Amino acid sequence: MEPSDRYHYHVIRRALDHIDAAPAPLSLEALAREMEMSPAHFQRVFSRWVGVSPKRYQQYLRLEHARALLADRFTTLATADAVGLSGSGRLHDLFLTWEAMSPGTYAKGGAGLEIFWGWFDSPFGEALVMGTARGICGLAFAAETGRAAAMEDLVRRWPKATFKEAPERLRSWVETAFGARQTGEKAPLYLIGAPLQLKVWEALLAIPSGHVTTYSEIAQAIGNPKAVRAVGTAVGRNPVSWLIPCHRALRKSGALGGYHWGLPVKRAMLAWESAREDAG
Repeated sequence: MEPSDRYHYHVIRRALDHIDAAPAPLSLEALAREMEMSPAHFQRVFSRWVGVSPKRYQQYLRLEHARALLADRFTTLATADAVGLSGSGRLHDLFLTWEAMSPGTYAKGGAGLEIFWGWFDSPFGEALVMGTARGICGLAFAAETGRAAAMEDLVRRWPKATFKEAPERLRSWVETAFGARQTGEKAPLYLIGAPLQLKVWEALLAIPSGHVTTYSEIAQAIGNPKAVRAVGTAVGRNPVSWLIPCHRALRKSGALGGYHWGLPVKRAMLAWESAREDAG
C-alpha cells in the first residue's frame, strides 16, 4: 500500500474514536480540528479514501448503519448461490481463487507445512499475512490487538507447522488481494480448517461486497439451521479475515456481534464497502 493509504487509515481510525465518543454527529470543522487539519484538507483525505464526504461517512460508521444494512442489503445466501455468487465465482472482484486442505491434513495440526509470514500495510491498518506454497492461509489485523497478539493467534492455529519470515514470498499475492496490483493474475487462498468451518467460510464468500447476512442465514445455507452457535464460532475462527468476509455477518437484531480483530475494524470495513457501493 502507498504511504498515503496508511495515513488515511489512521486519520479514519482517529476520527472514529471521536465519532464514537460524541453524543451527536460532528461537523466537518470539528472533525478537522480534532485531526489537526484544515477542513478542506480533511475533506479531501476522506473523499479520496472512501469516495464520500466525512458527513456521509459518519452515517456509515455509526452503529445504526448495521441495522440499515440488514434492512436494505440483506443477502439471502440461497439466492446468491442460485445466481452464481458463491464459491470461486464470487471471488472475481477480489482477484482470488481458493482451495481447502483435506480434513486429514487439518487434523495433523499443520504438521509438515512450511508457512511463510510477513507484515504488510492495508486500508485497515497493519496486517499480518501468512501463506504456504499454495496460497494465503492467514490474515490478521493488528490495529486493535497489537502485533504480538495477532502473531500468537495465527501461529497457535497450526501448532505443528514450521514458520518462516519471508514477506517477499507473499507480497504479490497480498497486493493482488487488496487491489493494489491488477495484472490479471489471481491471489490463491489455501484454507486450513475443519469441515464445518470450511462450509461456513464458503457461505461467507457468497455475500456480495456492500451487503450483509445473519448467522442464522448462514446456518440455513450450510444445511444445518440449528447450528447458529457453531456458525458463530466458525465465523470467528476465519483465518483469512477480510478476504473471507466474516465482517458481513450480523446478528438478527442488526447488532454487529463480535469481531475477532476488534469491532472498530469491522465497522471500518463495512463503512469502506458501503461507501464504495454507493459511490460506484
